[in-house]
Amino acid sequence: MNVDRFAKAPCRRRHAGIRLCQAAVLALVVTLTLPAGAADSRAVKSRVPPVYPELAKRMKIAGVVEIEAKVDADGKVSEVKTITGNRALAPAAEDAVRKWKFSSGSGEATVQVDVNFALAP
Repeated sequence: MNVDRFAKAPCRRRHAGIRLCQAAVLALVVTLTLPAGAADSRAVKSRVPPVYPELAKRMKIAGVVEIEAKVDADGKVSEVKTITGNRALAPAAEDAVRKWKFSSGSGEATVQVDVNFALAP
């Protein structure tokens, strides 16, 4: 009777070790998928509205363009990149965000902002 109990003990430890490894791998995967400080929260002090591209107006293209902007310590935009959105609207959104001013901070920050293009009714 005691022999069976001791024979199964290493098996239980092995299963516990496997579960622990699986949990560690899952935690690592979740950590890697989260953006590591990719988007800081800096308040926008002044926004410049985008100039709606004439061709996009004629084609009735509307929507949101998501922009990633690098902001220096003084709050000036140093770099912009389109993340998602219509290609016809992206250059106008990037040009507008380059002119935005953000609150100053301790160093360079990466901020994600949405620029909405809506057609007048």
